[in-house]
Amino acid sequence: MKIYTKTGDQGKTSLLGGSRVAKYHLRIEAYGTVDELNSHIGLIRSYGLNGDTETKLISIQEQLFTAGSQLASEPGERKFPIPELKDADVKFLEKSIDEMQDELPPMKNFVLPGGSPEVGHAHVARCVCRRAERIVLHLKDESDVDDPIPVYLNRLSDFLFVLSRKLAKDGGVKETPWIPNKS
Repeated sequence: MKIYTKTGDQGKTSLLGGSRVAKYHLRIEAYGTVDELNSHIGLIRSYGLNGDTETKLISIQEQLFTAGSQLASEPGERKFPIPELKDADVKFLEKSIDEMQDELPPMKNFVLPGGSPEVGHAHVARCVCRRAERIVLHLKDESDVDDPIPVYLNRLSDFLFVLSRKLAKDGGVKETPWIPNKS
């Protein structure tokens, strides 16, 4: 199978139902941003994290492929079965957040992103996740979007923030608190 088809050379692409839309269509922007997020999480995994964190991130990447597949489908036009995000996937994130937070000191200030490459990449992934959530919510205002997707993205951004703090703690990286100028 060739990787290039030349069918997109005129600025159109196909949804999973077969219809063709502009490559800048909001639905394409939504699943493209979810794909971008998935790649950032893959980058975080490249830092050789502990087995539990690695396993959780792989699970999250699989769920992002599920969300992307749903977003790439025409509403009501699924010609073949597509996996779905479930409430249990959101609960998985919540449980993971709680487990990580139990290991962390309480926050007294906002923290500045960075401190090490893996911490910085976790913050970048968090920001991309928030952008994906905004785009999906925009799409939801205009079209059908399965309810768990925006909820999942919202919770995932929280997960990524707490992950950044855990990576800092595990790596011995001092978090830099944001102390606003009072002048």
